[in-house]
This record gives sequence, structure tokens and C-alpha cells, in this order.
Amino acid sequence: MDNNGLLAPAAVLVLWTCIMLFWLAAARMTAVKKSGADLSNSPPGGRGQDIDPMLPQGARWASHNYTHLLEQPTIFYAVVLILTVGGGGADATNAALAWAYVGLRVVHSLWQVLVNTIPVRFLVFLVSSLCLTVLAVRAVMLTLA
Repeated sequence: MDNNGLLAPAAVLVLWTCIMLFWLAAARMTAVKKSGADLSNSPPGGRGQDIDPMLPQGARWASHNYTHLLEQPTIFYAVVLILTVGGGGADATNAALAWAYVGLRVVHSLWQVLVNTIPVRFLVFLVSSLCLTVLAVRAVMLTLA
């Protein structure tokens, strides 16, 4: 497997993050329209989370998930780059871990936006975090070798 093999799961997670951005925008716009809220009087410099109290849970969940996709996955992107640039890091084990991480993040997103029960969401997050941790350890081992 060449080093580019690890870039595909990272690219898929970037695309998924973009999909979730549009999902959150649609959920927010629909919720604001249904509520009849007038956002034209919002103070300058406001953030999306400032309207959270006005929105139903489902619309908030999409927003929270999008934020989650901009947090821990940034470590994933760094690890993928380290393994790719470091050479020799794109073996079958790393590729399987990377795809597992991405798949679990997609499952986490769907669960959080559609169902959002914490025990299941936490379990999916924990397993994805373990995949990421193993990838990070393998990146350290590659760079210290």
C-alpha cells in the first residue's frame, strides 16, 4: 500500500464534515422558519450557538455534531499526515484503523443527529478514540524509529 492510502479516509471525513455542515444549516433554517423567530435583531458578532435556546433539540444536535467533527478529527488529520509524510506508515493495519475511525465518526454523527442517546453515542466515541489512539502510537513509533 502506498502512503496515499491513508489520505482517502481523511478525505472522506472532510467530505462528511461538509455534509454535516449543510445538514446543520438546513436544520437551523427550517427550525428558525418554523418558530417564526426574527434573527434580524441579533447582536453583531453573534455565533450560531447563540440561537441554540430558540431551536428544537434536533436542530441543536446537528450543530453540536458539526462542532464535534471540528474537534477530535483534527488530531486524526495530523496523524494521517505524520504517517503519510513519515513514509512506511500506510500499511494495512493503519489503513484499517483509519477507515474504522472514519466509519465510526459517521455512525457517531448519524446517531447524535437522529437518536442522541448518550450511552450508545459514548460507546461509539470511545471505540473511535481507541482507533485514533492506536494510530497516534503507531505514528510516534514510526517517527522515533
